[in-house]
Amino acid sequence: MDLIKKTTLFNASCVALVVTALAFATRGSFVNIWATEFNLTHTQVGWIVGTAFWGFTLAMVFGGPLVDIIGMGRIIAIAFVCHVIGIAMTIMATGFWSLFISTLFIGIANGSVEAACNPLITSMYTDDKTRRLNRFHAWFPTGIVIGGLIVYLFSKVGIENWRYSMGVMLIPTIVYGIMFFGKQFPQTERVATGFTYKDMLKACVSPLFLFMAFCMLLTAATELGTNQWIAALLSNVTSNPILLLVWVSGIMALARQFGGTLIHHLNSRIVLLVSASLAFVGLLFLGYSSGIMTFVAAGVFALGIAFFWPTMLGFVSENIPTSGALGLAIMGGIGFLGGAIAQPVLGAIFDAQTAQAAGDALIGGANTLKYIAVIPAILILAFGYLYVSRPKK
Repeated sequence: MDLIKKTTLFNASCVALVVTALAFATRGSFVNIWATEFNLTHTQVGWIVGTAFWGFTLAMVFGGPLVDIIGMGRIIAIAFVCHVIGIAMTIMATGFWSLFISTLFIGIANGSVEAACNPLITSMYTDDKTRRLNRFHAWFPTGIVIGGLIVYLFSKVGIENWRYSMGVMLIPTIVYGIMFFGKQFPQTERVATGFTYKDMLKACVSPLFLFMAFCMLLTAATELGTNQWIAALLSNVTSNPILLLVWVSGIMALARQFGGTLIHHLNSRIVLLVSASLAFVGLLFLGYSSGIMTFVAAGVFALGIAFFWPTMLGFVSENIPTSGALGLAIMGGIGFLGGAIAQPVLGAIFDAQTAQAAGDALIGGANTLKYIAVIPAILILAFGYLYVSRPKK
């Protein structure tokens, strides 16, 4: 495949990931709004938001194995249709179940994007996987920045209805649909290299793969769980809590976009261990911060989670190459499963901590962040073990 075709497919993949991120960012800013407008508890909102993660996992589990069979193009088509349906249904939502179902469609769309685009990129850039995956996934936090700023600017000019923010998502959806339309896709890496389906299945139940899948559950819960709730948890710390999400996502975007080359030359096990350490410190720092120090703490946390997702995928693709598209799909699916589990759990902890603090949401949010810090603490031990147990390359 020539450079122009590769670049076109890579850019289209990035736009599709922006839509995924916009869905994530806008929902993060709607947590308190939906709770008030539809008379929902934070636990119920957690279930709604978490449905996007369940839908993502569903799409990855089924879409991943199908990439080799029906092709990446058809999986992208599924993503496009589900994005349009999900966005439209969300705009017309009237309560818990309509929000739940529309979010499920968006989750399936988001999962289909990852199921197709991750193996697409590793197939096009076989000698540069981790760096290219970091640059691709830089567009997830970039999309969150865009979405967060849209919500913020809309509120500043008096557009208070959250449905307008959702409607904006249709623009990049149509754009990526047009960019992908009629394009030829390469064979997956497994097909091109001649690995059998049996080889792929065997690789996906190997001890190293299962260990990394467990870690993916926790890295994603740390990143996606916290980012989806950070605006709500710290709503009383700053007058514009959505800007915290923009700040965190902006740092992540820059780190992935420009740090990919550095990561390419570093041992990925070191990257993961340092990332877990920074995420742990950042969360504890956030739990005790106020004012401008909240943004400093959020910056530390952002640097911690920035390289989690793409480096986990890159590690598996490079160290367990026979796991192929299925391996990437399982890792992505498990990652969003971790995010799904985290949503109602975080909502419940937030409700409980706020109630325990006599209704003080400030204390409730800070205490919730301290609880979350347990997850990266476990990851420090896990990645420390990975570093000392794996042969150094």
